Amino acid sequence: MERVHITFHCFPDDWNAGEPGQPVGNLYPDLVERDEARRVARGIKRGIDLLGATMALVVLTPVLVAVAIAIKLTSRGPVLFRQKRIGQYGVPFTCLKFRSMHAVNDAHIHKDYVTRLIAGRIDHEPSGANGKAVYKLTNDPRLTPVGAFLRKLSLDELPQFFNVLRGQMSLVGPRPPVPYELEVYDVWHRRRLVEVKPGITGLWQVNGRSRLRFDDMVRLDLQYATTWSVWLDIKILLRTPHAVLSGEGAH
Repeated sequence: MERVHITFHCFPDDWNAGEPGQPVGNLYPDLVERDEARRVARGIKRGIDLLGATMALVVLTPVLVAVAIAIKLTSRGPVLFRQKRIGQYGVPFTCLKFRSMHAVNDAHIHKDYVTRLIAGRIDHEPSGANGKAVYKLTNDPRLTPVGAFLRKLSLDELPQFFNVLRGQMSLVGPRPPVPYELEVYDVWHRRRLVEVKPGITGLWQVNGRSRLRFDDMVRLDLQYATTWSVWLDIKILLRTPHAVLSGEGAH
């Protein structure tokens, strides 16, 4: 079965408008034009994703190889970490990352942290030379010798370009949650799963990253979804390298 995108509009006050059999588009031509514009925009976004992911994988091949070798030489286990994530419309997919943790680790550490973060029961702590607040799990005992370095520069996320090529993710979009996060989501948090595809980078990633509270991250994701444009994606992509290399709010 193939998933298709259908836009639904409901006008209860106009249930008897028009003649029987008359196309709805004749009654609301502005909606038809808007829906067509959205389809074109989604096509452009997909084209940018395919082109960007392909170019990134080609240009970054030496980095991918170097990271894979470093992981293999410093810890036991596979090079790639495969994790079930929730994509657009709640469809699960396997998210690829370079393994930054020991192969055998306590998953409850992250689950407990995420639960407290989403519920707003976690306090920030100063991190780095500037002492700015972060809301990220620090001093994680599960990290390998190179894991902290990979995460600081987001190198562990490079394999997600393959998820982009498969159509499971976009270059720009909300962070895809793990299933147990949904258990503690508020209703309004779930909107981020419907509006757009999850992405490698996004609006909150270039506006503070881990220095933001969870609710602020979701608000920025929803702001991105409602104000999306090709130029917004380009701006976020251009700001991402600086956000990563500067290490602002990263862990």
